[in-house]
Amino acid sequence: MFKHYTMNQVVLPLDLEIKLKENDIAFAIHDLVESIPEEAFEDFVRQTGRPAYHPRMMLKIILCGYTQSAFSGRKIEALLQDSIRMMWLAQGHEPSYRTINRFRSNPLIENILRECFVQFRNQLVEKELIEEEAIFIDGTKIEANANKFTFVWRKSVEKYSDKLMEKSNQLYDELLEKEIIPAIEREKEEELSVKEMEEVVEKLDEKIEEYNKAIEASEVGSERKKLRSERKLPKQSRKQLMNFITRKQKYQNDMEIFGNRNSYSKTDPDATFIRMKDDYMKNGQLKAGYNVQIATEGQYVLAYDVFPNPTDTRTLIPFLDLIEENFFELPEHIVADAGYGSEQNYEDVIENRNRTPLITYNQYRKEKKKKHKNNAFHVDNWDYKEDEDTFLC
Repeated sequence: MFKHYTMNQVVLPLDLEIKLKENDIAFAIHDLVESIPEEAFEDFVRQTGRPAYHPRMMLKIILCGYTQSAFSGRKIEALLQDSIRMMWLAQGHEPSYRTINRFRSNPLIENILRECFVQFRNQLVEKELIEEEAIFIDGTKIEANANKFTFVWRKSVEKYSDKLMEKSNQLYDELLEKEIIPAIEREKEEELSVKEMEEVVEKLDEKIEEYNKAIEASEVGSERKKLRSERKLPKQSRKQLMNFITRKQKYQNDMEIFGNRNSYSKTDPDATFIRMKDDYMKNGQLKAGYNVQIATEGQYVLAYDVFPNPTDTRTLIPFLDLIEENFFELPEHIVADAGYGSEQNYEDVIENRNRTPLITYNQYRKEKKKKHKNNAFHVDNWDYKEDEDTFLC
């Protein structure tokens, strides 16, 4: 005997919620997104055009898709058609992959995601799943979606910029010496600015025009030939200066993109070339990437940020500033590994924030070893005479 089964009988759709298990991930996502204040979604409201999908619904299906390892818009769209939890969260709506991608690429989403983390932490505290005594900070480097041969290095740009400055000054002095152009007012004696180079080009244009008129007015062949020969230097100088202007503007733009960094990628200017961890071939190399920092407690991620700095040392202070400003008040203890250990970081946490840093420094493990302690010739083991301010080996 079999249970009754037929494809020819109409079955009315019931509430999909009853199909979900009591501890299904969809309920946790629903509660999290519903806890976000309504004010956070006010910027999404549009008074004109076709009514949009509600941002709460869009956020729920995207987060749920991520929990199912569906990160592309097309995969999330496919889940909306065959996943019960996704159907329930969307309540019958089926946005296309284009709509999903447009929504999650909206700049307003960044603030909504941060609000998600804030509400998530509040729920963890209410349910006593985490303690508010400490946060644990660590980072990892992720590779950017950029070609590894699109690097631009600060040292190279500075070197070529200095050479360009020398060549432009040399050309300007040569033009003055041969009395081809009059002197111009300069802001700095050591280099010509783009505006000053453009002024020199205008002077050369005037000089070239004078030669053109003189050549047209002259009827003697030898004299015309002589004028053309004299016109050659201003024309060549003008061409050089136009090239200098283009290059100088490029170098200035490069320096603006660098900021405090030493490199960037042409296809992803926000990415910095970082020494990545060894891959499966034990082949560590420089690749365009980002330094992602997270703050955790009880293995739950409570805050995050992305930095272009290749080292963790310089990320701690701005990351703590971001946590205080956008996520939550810092707990008593800040815990991190030796990669964050520096005098500047210790001073900031203790004096500026009145917190306790549980952060070792780079040489901590080495100093604890017996070999290091018994090394009489190492400066750490020398006697310090305070009255003389000297070390004795």
